[in-house]
Amino acid sequence: MSIVKPSIPKGTRDFQPLEMMKRNYIFNTIKSVFEKYAYLPIETPSMENLSTLMGKYGEEGDRLLFKILNSGDFLSGVNPEEYTAQQLTPLIAEKGLRYDLTVPFARFVVQHQNDLTFPFKRYQMQPVWRADRPQKGRYREFYQCDIDVIGSDSLLNEVELIQITNEIFEKFQIPVEMKINNRKVLSGIAEVVGHPEKITDICVAIDKIDKIGQEKVCEELLQREISSEAINKIEPFFNFKGSNKEKLDLLKHNFENSTIGLEGVRELEDILNICKELQIEEPEIDITLARGLNYYTGAIFEVKTVGVVMGSISGGGRYDDLTGIFGLKNMSGVGISYGAERIYDVLDEMNLFPQQIGTPVKVIFLNFGETEQLYALKAVQQVRAAGIAAEIYPDKAKIGKQMNYANNKGIPFVVMAGAQEISQNRYTLKNMETGEQEIYDLETIIKKLS
Repeated sequence: MSIVKPSIPKGTRDFQPLEMMKRNYIFNTIKSVFEKYAYLPIETPSMENLSTLMGKYGEEGDRLLFKILNSGDFLSGVNPEEYTAQQLTPLIAEKGLRYDLTVPFARFVVQHQNDLTFPFKRYQMQPVWRADRPQKGRYREFYQCDIDVIGSDSLLNEVELIQITNEIFEKFQIPVEMKINNRKVLSGIAEVVGHPEKITDICVAIDKIDKIGQEKVCEELLQREISSEAINKIEPFFNFKGSNKEKLDLLKHNFENSTIGLEGVRELEDILNICKELQIEEPEIDITLARGLNYYTGAIFEVKTVGVVMGSISGGGRYDDLTGIFGLKNMSGVGISYGAERIYDVLDEMNLFPQQIGTPVKVIFLNFGETEQLYALKAVQQVRAAGIAAEIYPDKAKIGKQMNYANNKGIPFVVMAGAQEISQNRYTLKNMETGEQEIYDLETIIKKLS
């Protein structure tokens, strides 16, 4: 049998124990905030029917979907030469790995609508997959931590998402910049420049402004058959710098003849006014914030770190009829997603993980032989019964080797029980950080470890 070189696909990662403990810190921190605001947990399958996923993320999102070949002879009865790749895909692949958690959530809501209480507030922390080009901060498999409220049009939900976002990043001590816009504002721009039917093309192009720059965005708008005259009218919105009030005033002036544009402005204004009343740090209006996903219809959010070169670490928005695709009309929702992988990278780069993150094992009992290990095992049972994580070295080995094991795992305390300790019904407790050691009875050791 030939030897296979161990490797994993590009854009995926293995996580060692310390990395997992850091990741669990992220998940637990985010989860604690979600639950404080009364969100309930759900899970959905890793794979969905392609009919559920396709057409919800825009043309680029569809290309990034991982498709799963049908089991068995997937080419049976199909002549690949008769079809384009786009036509062939649904014939040989009926399922795909989920691209995000929002579209599966919409499917979940429709499928289980009779079991849910609306407005329904859910959180979900699971991996998603995208056939993207791997680079710093961009993976093919990564976790999203999502919250959504569905079945309510109230802008109080948008305000709550802002509160939650502020609180999460305050807990992580990550300095961030949160931006907000509204898809109705972008629809207003499309309307006043004479291309209301091109709103999706305009959003897809504008969404790339941070990646490719204004000049390239204008070139793409031309390629998408937006007239030069219209692009000249759009460009001032790219460059406008000012306070939130000044941006709102600019939009009101430009949207005198756009009902949908003014509606977007009013929604932004109402959200920011509630933030002021509650003394919540308000997000900054970014007129170029588009978020390329097709299903957004109202407020859209994006969060980036200050001081670390990284893409967005959080984003989301309002969707008015995502469930309508699955047969349930007029079910508005709003949600936001936090990217666990990017948060990890930022915490790591900024050295913001708590210093105490390490092995959950508090103490290890050394193994001195058959008689001694039985004495130690009985003590380990009692230590664990007291709620303290403990282990015993499984083999009789040189003490130096066992001590190295404790050091390498970062275990803070070692208990030694040889013939001398057994004769006194006691144990020697060693502090691995200070080197101090004393003989105690088991009850005292448990109190010290607690």
